[in-house]
Amino acid sequence: MAGTAATLVASPFIMRRPAHAAEFSYKYANNLPVSHPMNIRAQEAADKIKAETGGRFELSIFPSSQLGSDTDTLSQLRSGAVEFFTLSGLILSTLVPAASINGIGFAFPDSATVWKAMDGDLGAHVRKQIEKSNLVAMEKIWDNGFRHITSSTKPIVAPDDLKNFKIRVPVSPLWTSMFTAFQSSPASINFNEVYSSLQTKVVEGQENPLAIISTAKLYEVQKYCSLTSHMWDGFWFLSNRRAWEALPDDIRTVVAKHINAAGLAERDDVAKLTETLQADLKTKGLEFNTPDPVPFRDALRKAGFYSEWKGKYGEEAWGLLEKVVGQLA
Repeated sequence: MAGTAATLVASPFIMRRPAHAAEFSYKYANNLPVSHPMNIRAQEAADKIKAETGGRFELSIFPSSQLGSDTDTLSQLRSGAVEFFTLSGLILSTLVPAASINGIGFAFPDSATVWKAMDGDLGAHVRKQIEKSNLVAMEKIWDNGFRHITSSTKPIVAPDDLKNFKIRVPVSPLWTSMFTAFQSSPASINFNEVYSSLQTKVVEGQENPLAIISTAKLYEVQKYCSLTSHMWDGFWFLSNRRAWEALPDDIRTVVAKHINAAGLAERDDVAKLTETLQADLKTKGLEFNTPDPVPFRDALRKAGFYSEWKGKYGEEAWGLLEKVVGQLA
């Protein structure tokens, strides 16, 4: 464990190693920088867990994909080389297909509806599916925010604005399926090529949460940002099942309590950060508009998008989604 201190979120507690090693020393990996609310809140949770367990449990944090890519770290989590990992449901769906259901296009009107579903029966259903893969998901999913569309040519106001629109999407069936339903021209491009693809007009636009639009400086090569909120994504806080079940009940209770509380605090942090980012991006020249989501949902429904994905997720999962958001398919 020595030598990991420099990789952690700055904390006066990290450097003070106990005289005796912790009874349980677990690793937590994620793909976000130390400054992100996820890492700040996770470190707070780690400090509280250590204090409440009297030093019996110690959680070391490895941010910024230090232990490998998402795919690599998921493999490490499954093997037990890493005990905890936060992962997007859209990426976890390669292992647990139901995990991407929170990303269905234009399903959620706002964050309150997201939390009603993901803290309720839909989230419970997804967690059960995750457990079948010998992983354990904490009760509260953490926030990654809504995704929005940027463009160099025009604001996206109505579904027709997406016809023949050349848009970069991640390499994922859910994204390609949705923009194809809008009769767009989706192009699967790796993220490290997004800026140059927008700059050289290989594509007109892209879609991402505001934090990524800001940090990747996409405002330099995009003029418009349409607050479509077309997909929501979050991070499941996952544990290796064997490592989780190796903990005594009293320690498990303390760990779960503080991780879930940290997740709720992170949600508030992300909401506040998003508000700040919009104002900041405006000063950098990005023009914002907020489209009405209803025509977009109607267009997806007519194109058979919802019926297709209802078939893929199954009646039970889809029914739990519609119970909160209303009829889609």
